[in-house]
Amino acid sequence: MKYLFKTTILLGILTGIFLAVGYVLGGQSGLLLALIFSAFTNFISYYYSDSIIISMYGAKELTPQEAPGLFRIAEKLAQRANIPIPKLYIIDMDQPNAFATGRDEHHSKVVVTSGLLKLLNEDEIMGVLAHEFSHIKNKDILISTIAATIAGAISALVNIFQFSLIFGAQDRDRNSNPIVAILLIIITPIIASIIQFAISRSREFAADATGAHICGCPLSLAKALKKIHDYVERSPVEVNQGTAALFIENPMGSLGQLFSTHPPTEERIKRLVEMAKEMGQI
Repeated sequence: MKYLFKTTILLGILTGIFLAVGYVLGGQSGLLLALIFSAFTNFISYYYSDSIIISMYGAKELTPQEAPGLFRIAEKLAQRANIPIPKLYIIDMDQPNAFATGRDEHHSKVVVTSGLLKLLNEDEIMGVLAHEFSHIKNKDILISTIAATIAGAISALVNIFQFSLIFGAQDRDRNSNPIVAILLIIITPIIASIIQFAISRSREFAADATGAHICGCPLSLAKALKKIHDYVERSPVEVNQGTAALFIENPMGSLGQLFSTHPPTEERIKRLVEMAKEMGQI
């Protein structure tokens, strides 16, 4: 509950920033634009974000005949999590990684990389899938997508008014303060990104804990995270910044604690080891 409460508060702040930027930079007309833009982006995000992301990475849907072992694991975990079996996709990428997307458990997809299937053993793959299934069960995939969309829309809105400021457009509803506008143009996207990252970090801890219970072995996920993290640090991959938070480990590697889309892997592993001790597995 504490993770859900924190996420709700952070999303509320993010939406508030979006509307405030529209008003401060454009007055009543700016607020109206922000509302319209927000409604449009949320609609697209809710219904089509998963298809957009799948196409972006060139992911291919798998069949039980192509990956019987993966489907066997997925069926077992879906039964334990009490959710429908998500569609499974694969990305041709040497880096081991995975993510979940979709608007709800009935329209969910789990994507794994070819490198993940090569590097991890069956228990570790089960830990990773359990983590992604937890995101689906906890409705994190929708929360993360909305957060990313609103954060991106804030940046787009700021860019619109940046051009208006440069070309001397005046708001008829009030007298614009160019200094305030410039400060907002610089600071607001940074604040929005920090809030988005905070949402992602809080949900990763929750998904680790839930995933460990679903698969029944916290150490399986801990070992998988260690292998994935070590590989990512050696061979980071450039991906769309807005989708980096979806992966179990940021494909681009360490970006600094403040702006990291994920909590420190060492802390995640430490918590999983503590769970294993509490469950009498160590």
